[in-house]
Amino acid sequence: MAYGFAALLVSVLIAVTNPDAPQFALIIWAVLALVAVADLLLTGRPQSALEFDLPPEVFVGETVEITLTVSPWRPGMRSQLDWPVGLSGPGDVALENASSHGQAAIPARAVRRGTWDIAQVWLTWPSRFGLFDYIPRIPTDLRVKVVPNIRLVQSGQITTTVTSALYGVKENRAIGDGSEFHQLQDFVQGMDVKAIDWKRSARRRALVVKELRAERNHHVIVALDNGYLMREDIAGLPKIDHAITAALATAWAAAIGGDLVGFYAYDVKPSIFVRPEPGRTAFARLRSKTAELDYVSRETNHTLAMAGLNARTPKRSLIIIFTDFVDTTSAELLIENIRVLTKRHLVIFVTLRDPALERMVHSAPENLDSVASIVAAGANLRERRLVLEKLARLGATVVDAEPGHVTARLISTYLEIKAREMI
Repeated sequence: MAYGFAALLVSVLIAVTNPDAPQFALIIWAVLALVAVADLLLTGRPQSALEFDLPPEVFVGETVEITLTVSPWRPGMRSQLDWPVGLSGPGDVALENASSHGQAAIPARAVRRGTWDIAQVWLTWPSRFGLFDYIPRIPTDLRVKVVPNIRLVQSGQITTTVTSALYGVKENRAIGDGSEFHQLQDFVQGMDVKAIDWKRSARRRALVVKELRAERNHHVIVALDNGYLMREDIAGLPKIDHAITAALATAWAAAIGGDLVGFYAYDVKPSIFVRPEPGRTAFARLRSKTAELDYVSRETNHTLAMAGLNARTPKRSLIIIFTDFVDTTSAELLIENIRVLTKRHLVIFVTLRDPALERMVHSAPENLDSVASIVAAGANLRERRLVLEKLARLGATVVDAEPGHVTARLISTYLEIKAREMI
């Protein structure tokens, strides 16, 4: 560009100062053409080979580095990836020279679950003399698999928390304060007389007491609303992905706690139901099923969903419902159907609080438009609070927390229910 502009400027000056000698301007353009040909010959053919290095799976909501290697490397080379919907990253990245290879660490944030293809990479670099820019488009077969986030499970943090809370250092810390029979023990002065098993004492002709422990093998059902309201982004991710992260963490906690874990997903109608199963088997199935959940735009039918769930769970269970609502009117059907569930089951109602909405309510208005927005946000929060209070009066345990705190709150609530033998 600079060479062409200079040649044009000199040609104009020659035409103005010496109009009878146009051959000098032609000589300038001929020299420029020769330089362009030499530039093309010296730069060579724009062929490049690509290599990628990245983890086989990426947890949704996390950022990983995709290492891109290009050979051969050329001075000033930059790259740009065509990001799919499920990944976000920088516009373009400079490639550094590494032993004649160009290399760049490109940060990629996983924002949607699924398998995503990066179909092509754009490279750009200047020619030897800077007269041209090469911009080849190179097709790739790069595939990135984004899966539900189980980072807390892998770290062992949940296992440590649940084990220490339910059992302590020794197993017998859970003994003597429950409803499940553990063993018989000789009566010793100071023990509770109400614990004496009189029939077995008469048979043995010695006083014996029943030793109890905390009951296990409860049914825990994780129910996920996958309707269009759960597609709303909060803290950079859809609500459904925050809900899945918390659901998997709680399912692992329940498995460690000795309970049977099931799974239920629904939108306009029930879509997935997995019967309660014990231990790691249940968690593996739950992780697989949540990874299959698609992002849908259908409205949730709470009446059909809750009726179906109630019919599938005849035994009293702990049901953890992840859902959302927009106002008191749309929440009336939800409240009525949860009322039916609470007659037989223990219900935990989980909803995600939007931190941006909270900040807006507590911010100072800057103009009339911001005043209207703050008033609307305040009205929304008041209606939300009314619905949650109604649910609490029905007997449901409400967990209303921001995405970063919902998992800890939910596991803490589960542990409290286990400790109080409420199921």
